[in-house]
Amino acid sequence: MRRLHACLGAAAAVALATAGSTALVAGDAAGATAALSDRWYAAAPYLMPLDNDPPDATAIMDATGLKTFQLAFVLAPNGGGCSPTWGGTAPVSSDTAVQSVIDRIRAKGGDVSVSIGGYGGTKLGQTCSDPASTAAAYQQVITKYGLRAVDFDLEEPEYENTAAIKNEIGAAKILQQNNPGLYVSVTTAGTADGTGWFGKQMLLEAKSQGFTPNNFSIMPFDGGFNGAASQTGALTNFNTILQSTFGWDQATAYAHEGFSGMNGRSDTGEYFAQSDFQTVLDYATSHHMDRFTFWSLNRDRPCTPVDNGGRTSGTCSSVAQNAWDFAKYSVQFAGVTPPSTTPTPTPTPTPPGTSCKPAWNSATAYVGGDEVSYDKHNWKAKWWTQNEVPGASEWGPWQDEGAC
Repeated sequence: MRRLHACLGAAAAVALATAGSTALVAGDAAGATAALSDRWYAAAPYLMPLDNDPPDATAIMDATGLKTFQLAFVLAPNGGGCSPTWGGTAPVSSDTAVQSVIDRIRAKGGDVSVSIGGYGGTKLGQTCSDPASTAAAYQQVITKYGLRAVDFDLEEPEYENTAAIKNEIGAAKILQQNNPGLYVSVTTAGTADGTGWFGKQMLLEAKSQGFTPNNFSIMPFDGGFNGAASQTGALTNFNTILQSTFGWDQATAYAHEGFSGMNGRSDTGEYFAQSDFQTVLDYATSHHMDRFTFWSLNRDRPCTPVDNGGRTSGTCSSVAQNAWDFAKYSVQFAGVTPPSTTPTPTPTPTPPGTSCKPAWNSATAYVGGDEVSYDKHNWKAKWWTQNEVPGASEWGPWQDEGAC
């Protein structure tokens, strides 16, 4: 969705030179290693490895030069408890599917970060009793996958819970101390003023605990934004908030600030095209910001038809693009020149004979795994839900399983 630029400008080159470049080593299953810098973890776009029609990460690497992926999301079990799962349903302890994805990425010289939280679901900060137990749960994830980077995605509804945020920030600090060199990002909601009241309270909690991550990133979308100018305005305002909260000067605040965008059509119907991403990328590099990422690679594909019927999709962008156009902006932020073109893939036709599940009923209570049909698509419930229309929001309780 962004226009491609064949080479980095001077500002990007300076930003790369001044950015943290602590060498971390990503090992594949066979023991081979490839040195990656913090800059690559700062550029990692989000990828859901188990949901939303996961793309082949290695194919994206081949097409774009991308080396890192932000895998999403680690949550508490849907039934409660203080043990890490993927999406609330797949225990990390017994996982082989995500491990396989990570192994393939590392075998090609890449690596991953894992994102904790996200929108919806139950977070470990809500179910674990204190920061230490929360950290212990996350340490299981770091240890199992040999992680060099983690992201704390603190947003609704968790960031409205003071105790949960105290647990999350405390856990992040413990992990940072116990895993030297661990790259830690904290992501939260963005507003025109930078971030809202709950985001500011989260920053104050970090200050009170003496915790400083590599960056605090905001998500300037789903809040009445209109293109890149509104996003860079929010980043400028957020910089002022960081200065006033932590006593930093402007340059130090930018060095601890990040951008997390949404490619194409947002949940609230905003549109962010390639040109918007290029403008924000130029802003981020010229101000020497620490992070530039987006939600998500699952959506970094053209829809069929191109507007996807005016709906926000979890599997395509709803704007005109070639596959993986937006990933190339992350590659540029990391300091690498991506290929200049990407062929538009042939859309995969709906398999013949896909039958529709029983029709969704607003009065019926559904639990995770239940399947229904609505608007000529099949949908699977992610968690308990009642009277929530399938497809109303990508972050809602329903996963689109395709046309029927």
